Amino acid sequence: MKGIVEERCVELGSYIVENQATVRAAAKQFGISKSTVHMDVSERLRSIQPQLYTQVRQVLDINKSQRHIRGGLATREKYRMEEE
Repeated sequence: MKGIVEERCVELGSYIVENQATVRAAAKQFGISKSTVHMDVSERLRSIQPQLYTQVRQVLDINKSQRHIRGGLATREKYRMEEE
């Protein structure tokens, strides 16, 4: 069982780095919850592959700094669609 979790952590980390993906996008791609993705890449991955963890952290930090922009765009699109 432990090996499966470690493999998943590495797969998630690789996916996030390669696709510059958000936690939500990774969760959807792998069919698991956002909290599981976050736990895997922010805590477990650090001890499994520290180098990959550093790369993932950089992507997630960028995503976090941009989330207010994406949220605003999504809200604008929502109200635009309601008007039509």
